[in-house]
Amino acid sequence: MINITHKSTTLRKAIAQAIVQVSSQYTIEAMVERKVPKGDVFEMAKTAGLFAAKRTSDMIPDCHPLPIEFTAVRFEVNGLEIRVEVEVHTIYKTGVEVEAMHAASVVALTMYDMLKPIDKGISIREIKLLEKQGGKSDQKDLFAQALRAGVVICSMPVLSGKKQENAGQRIKEKLARHKVEVIEYALTPTDEIKSRVLAWVEKGLDMVILSGGSGLTQKDQTPEIIQPLLDKEITGIAAAIQQYGLSRTPHAMISRTLAGMIGETLVLVLPGSSRGAEESMDAIFPGVLHIFKGLGE
Repeated sequence: MINITHKSTTLRKAIAQAIVQVSSQYTIEAMVERKVPKGDVFEMAKTAGLFAAKRTSDMIPDCHPLPIEFTAVRFEVNGLEIRVEVEVHTIYKTGVEVEAMHAASVVALTMYDMLKPIDKGISIREIKLLEKQGGKSDQKDLFAQALRAGVVICSMPVLSGKKQENAGQRIKEKLARHKVEVIEYALTPTDEIKSRVLAWVEKGLDMVILSGGSGLTQKDQTPEIIQPLLDKEITGIAAAIQQYGLSRTPHAMISRTLAGMIGETLVLVLPGSSRGAEESMDAIFPGVLHIFKGLGE
């Protein structure tokens, strides 16, 4: 299965359909009047669909087991066609498109099985996804100009040459994936952090991301330098990063992540470790880009 451990849990929805076509009006009437020998077709098919949605990962090898929070099975009779529609919701890291389509197909097959004693001309067609919501499919914010970012490395081990710089590279890779252009990148000692950030804000960068200097030693001063510069602190971003981190390691409880706005520039203080920086980016992107949609209104 595809690795989804880096993804964030969000509300995800999917609606799928299947069309069952019978060969006579008699079949439709038998269903509606509940006179089919095998029983109530609509209720039995609905029950089968509910089971199918929950058991999709048992049948489709690459599907992840996930919590099904809601399933609805709807029927619409139109002439000799019965349109089956299945809606599935979850709060998880991956979507439920396959669950919805699997359930729709099982509903249709259950109807076929129950109706075949009285109708030999049944067909099933157009099993397809109608709609999906949640995850990256909801993050389609387009901006008139590409967002521009600067990355500041404040890690003392990196600045002293004791450690290779990897965190900044991970941050740049994540930004590129979300169509954010990195136009500035610098290794910056503690006493130059303030002037560097303010210069980039003055230049009009949309975001400045700092990595390092957020630990607990006397030399770790990045949050203390940045916090007084903020016009508005965004505590929710820091909380999202910490929550994401805590689901992976208890060490996240000592994180001193910071986020806020200086004018219309988003400023983030992230860990100096490559893993910490990467996981912090995964925790808040692409959702954090919604900030800039609001600024443009």
